[in-house]
Amino acid sequence: MTTTKPAALPANPRFSSGPCAKPPTWSLEALSDAPVGRSHRAAIGKKKLKEAIDLTRDVLGVPADYRIGIVPASDTGAVEMALWSLLGARPVEMLAWESFGEGWVTDVVKQLKLDAEIKKAPYGQIVDFATVDFDKDVVFTWNGTTSGVRLPSGDAIPADRAGLTICDATSAAFAQDLAWDKLDVVTFSWQKVLGGEGGHGVLILSPRAVERLESYTPAWPLPKIFRLTSKGKLIEGIFVGETINTPSMLCVEDYIFALNWAKSVGGFAGLQARADANAQAIFDFCATRDWIDNLAEDAATRSNTSVCLKFTNPAIKDGAAFAKGVAKRLEAEGAALDAASYRDAPAGLRVWCGATVETADVAAMLPWLEWAYQAELAAQA
Repeated sequence: MTTTKPAALPANPRFSSGPCAKPPTWSLEALSDAPVGRSHRAAIGKKKLKEAIDLTRDVLGVPADYRIGIVPASDTGAVEMALWSLLGARPVEMLAWESFGEGWVTDVVKQLKLDAEIKKAPYGQIVDFATVDFDKDVVFTWNGTTSGVRLPSGDAIPADRAGLTICDATSAAFAQDLAWDKLDVVTFSWQKVLGGEGGHGVLILSPRAVERLESYTPAWPLPKIFRLTSKGKLIEGIFVGETINTPSMLCVEDYIFALNWAKSVGGFAGLQARADANAQAIFDFCATRDWIDNLAEDAATRSNTSVCLKFTNPAIKDGAAFAKGVAKRLEAEGAALDAASYRDAPAGLRVWCGATVETADVAAMLPWLEWAYQAELAAQA
């Protein structure tokens, strides 16, 4: 065992799972064209918001007949809009395998008071989609941000389902293949894989979701901030840049920059390849060490964005304290910032590997991870 510090640090040690690292070419100059001090309802404001929507469709490959809207309150706001506006027409099935999925269960069961069927899997595992009844409305996260466990594909979702699929894809969008024909509602926040600023969400609706909105009225009152219809018809303006409330034009400009950067690295395929390379560097590291492993038990479900790790050495006396100690050492040395696991997740580390992270920085961080592990192990002796 050696506690000699590595020679080189990552050029960018930011491995936070949200807000995530900015694109490598980003600078404050990227925001110089933002129409600050102007109304978002002015022609320039609407143009910018429409540009953001159109670029989102282009980069993600969203079908032409799906609506894309920019909504308030980050991914949480987008999910809540879908839950409150769409659920109640059919029986509901809730799927959860980490804390954010658990949060949607709480909202549906305790706030909306729906008698939903709940299927859960522990951290490191995923719900068996073969057991899910897709004639019900089904709510799930595609990628568990706090568990590092993702749905490997949409193959288990039937094309002829009677219910809607409502998918929180905030840490999957722009890095993982989303099966658009199997998804009726998709939500995300641009603070994740594209390294945007927090506070804004994106809500994507299939024609089936729009039909539900226009044919069903929930039994509960809807706050203005959740309303997607007026007089029984979809408010189309939301999906061309006429937002429900006031967006930050600085944040919109930042998102436009990130989307154009995404196109410059090969669009969705390029983004996915970058995330895959980042995650694979960590997987390879773990494969040659007996003291650390991926929290995801099945390699097919391992996330390529929110890579969650667990320490496996039985000599570790207090897992939670040990993991926090390693994370503190990494941060103190400037080797990895914000790499601690989520507060509700099992003790360990969480390293963001989305496309805005450089593989060279992941590679430079890993020797520091080994050093921090060894130093913390020596300190507990």
